[in-house]
Amino acid sequence: MRQNLARRSALVDAAIEVLARDGARGLTFRAVDVEAAVPNGTASNYFTNRDELLNQVGHRIYERLIPDEATVAGMVAGPNTRERTAELVRLVVGRVTAFRTGFLALLELRLEATRRPELRAVLTARVAEDVEANVTHHLASGLPGDADAVKVIYLATNWLVVERLTLPGVFSEEETARLIGVLVERVLPSGP
Repeated sequence: MRQNLARRSALVDAAIEVLARDGARGLTFRAVDVEAAVPNGTASNYFTNRDELLNQVGHRIYERLIPDEATVAGMVAGPNTRERTAELVRLVVGRVTAFRTGFLALLELRLEATRRPELRAVLTARVAEDVEANVTHHLASGLPGDADAVKVIYLATNWLVVERLTLPGVFSEEETARLIGVLVERVLPSGP
């Protein structure tokens, strides 16, 4: 059966919204149809089963998180210092938290992945690629620090994003920005 790719993307985007709002238990084909404002039965025509939909959501969240070329170009400009690194980390945290529903849906997917081996494989591969791309980009750009430093920053900022999105009263935006500076200062070497 031929499928409209734009509609398929809209359905997956609707599934992201449903996951973020209602959790994994609320993710049904009917809920996706309602969120996407399409006729009943549309999602079931595009996805064989719920597992396929979950896997597609896992891919789509990362597609939407990839920065555009202008953002990437802006990220590589500037001095190779700890201060610049902290600024870049703040930008990434800001971009990820701006896609609130995507990150919350990703948290739901991670929990589902503990029970669904295929979804676990999809997310494991995607997250491993993301970490490796961050390390590669960081090292190639000449910013201070090694692969382990990049991974420590990745781990710490992921939990910071979780706090900002789930319990925003714990750390204000100002404190979040300050803590990123502290993190980078303590993890990265001070000299070239």
